[in-house]
Amino acid sequence: MATTGGTKRLHRGLWVVQGLLALTFLMSGLMHLVEPTEALQAQTPWFPGTLRQLVRTIGTLEVLSAIGLIVPACTRITPSITPLTASGIAAAMAFGGITRAARGEFYMLPFAAMFGGLAAFVAWGRWRKAPIEPRW
Repeated sequence: MATTGGTKRLHRGLWVVQGLLALTFLMSGLMHLVEPTEALQAQTPWFPGTLRQLVRTIGTLEVLSAIGLIVPACTRITPSITPLTASGIAAAMAFGGITRAARGEFYMLPFAAMFGGLAAFVAWGRWRKAPIEPRW
């Protein structure tokens, strides 16, 4: 695939967004996995009444999302996983935003919109405008 200057800039921009999203989801996921239950209850308004195992599952999915944004694209082994991961993150942020709104946690909606929008940008960019070619 021949690249133009605009495509190269888009490719670099997508890498930056992928890296920031991956870092954010990795940190959040690790927090959900290793923080003691009491600490999570104190800092997370939705935690009380939620199954502890559900929070750990969310943490695992966040860590896997971080991996899915970076590793397939870096290794170029099945790089199509990257836009699929980004699409999953965008969908999760949309549903998370709906859940937050239903709970009256409107202050969290800008974060869901921002991360969902960035993930949608990565999905669009890696599928349509600057896909990463597989190694084989």
